Amino acid sequence: MNKKPAFYGLFLLAVCAAILFRAVRLDLRPMHHDEANQAVKFGDLLERGEYRYDPIEHHGPTLYYFSLPFAWIGSGKSFAALDEVTLRLVPALLGVGIVLLLLLLKDGFSRSAIVFSGIFVAVSPLMVFYSRFYIQETLLVFFLLGAIAASWRYHVDRTWGWAAATGLFIGLMYATKETCFIAFGALFVGLLLARIFTKESIGEKPPISHAFILLGSAFLVAFLLFSSFFQNPKGIVDSVLSFQSYFGKAGEVGFHSYPWPYYLKMLTFSRYGNGPVWSEALILVLAIVGCVAAFYPRFQKDSSPLFMRFIFFFTLLATAVYSLIPYKTPWNMLPFFIGIILLAGNGAAFLFERCKYLVLRSAVTLILCAGIFHLGIQSHAANFRYYADSRNPYVYAHTSTDFLNLVQRVEDIARYHPDRKDMLIKVITHPDEAWPLPWYLRGFTRVGYWQEAEKAGALKDIPVVISSIDKTAELSQTHQGEFFGLRPEVLLNVHIRKDLWEKFLESRR
Repeated sequence: MNKKPAFYGLFLLAVCAAILFRAVRLDLRPMHHDEANQAVKFGDLLERGEYRYDPIEHHGPTLYYFSLPFAWIGSGKSFAALDEVTLRLVPALLGVGIVLLLLLLKDGFSRSAIVFSGIFVAVSPLMVFYSRFYIQETLLVFFLLGAIAASWRYHVDRTWGWAAATGLFIGLMYATKETCFIAFGALFVGLLLARIFTKESIGEKPPISHAFILLGSAFLVAFLLFSSFFQNPKGIVDSVLSFQSYFGKAGEVGFHSYPWPYYLKMLTFSRYGNGPVWSEALILVLAIVGCVAAFYPRFQKDSSPLFMRFIFFFTLLATAVYSLIPYKTPWNMLPFFIGIILLAGNGAAFLFERCKYLVLRSAVTLILCAGIFHLGIQSHAANFRYYADSRNPYVYAHTSTDFLNLVQRVEDIARYHPDRKDMLIKVITHPDEAWPLPWYLRGFTRVGYWQEAEKAGALKDIPVVISSIDKTAELSQTHQGEFFGLRPEVLLNVHIRKDLWEKFLESRR
């Protein structure tokens, strides 16, 4: 595999697999409430050119600014004309970009390790599922790997360009999500430990000017994004103040609180109800082999013990920190899982290269191919069959497919109202039951949201009222009620004024 034709051929296959898994049918899955929340925030930037960093919610600005060119091409400046495919293309393409960034790790990893890492990124159910998700995590992983790759290229080449590129990626990490500081800490300590545990020289001391270039480019990109390109200079200050809020969330005990083995258990073996078995144990086992290989005498002339040990320590530290934080969601695994994948690629290369006998190498090849095929089958199932099914471990408090029937019912009723999309809709829900309605009702011009029916005013003449099931019992005399699933075990009640309901029924006879 170290011959160039084989290397580039297999790497191209990995890129093609990454594209197919990430770019096909991006509209298949209903919008998660977190996706819808991000989309509505982006709508302000799209239509009015307004963005203000919120130190409490939404995370950093990179997702929104990276979405702009795709939205301009797909829908102009109309938020109502925007669709899921346009938004999800951003994480999908950067998910493919993660594979391409691996090419910059040459001299650190062997070609075999790069190819295997690329294949694992391409077909991993976890990596694929959240590359089709309009949230910040895939962007954070792309910029994290970019920072690792650019800093490695700087270590090898010592040019100001790679110093600037490293700073650029660090700044983009900071402007993406507040949890970047976990990665920063793991990267810094990992490098120190790698230097201690290796005899390889780190090379001549870089010039001070390169340090200023790195820090300057990091600060510049972060300032430009957080300040909304000079429209809101206070944004960079708010980005620092936000850590008080997010440190509080990290230690909170609540719905998202889980014990420390939660992530590793999910990756090793998951099964819910009568659903299929999910496992990325192949990657975890190979990662353990990759950890051993990092401290084994050089087994590839085109790899670096320093780099391999750096990845080992970074991954170990990041995995430990994320696991110990009580607040957990499945997508938070991505920043340390990319390290696990790199170790797995290294482990697969180690096994492949150490097996000199044809029989052993054939057996290893067969096992790896079978395992990769199994990962691909799981990715297909997770993204094209169980994409909104609670039996999929990566489906987390996800919007039910039945919710799309609610949206369709409102669309149908609007056809029989004289105001059409200007029809008045009142939404009265608990705070956590409103989303993703603002995204799906974005084409309606008169939609109001309340938490209590008493504050919403008179309701008996309102064409459509959408509510939590305990909010509007008094409408049973004037409206026809229907129940639709929002999320597992959560229902919404759609109240349709009876004259409109009768017109709707008449049209179906």
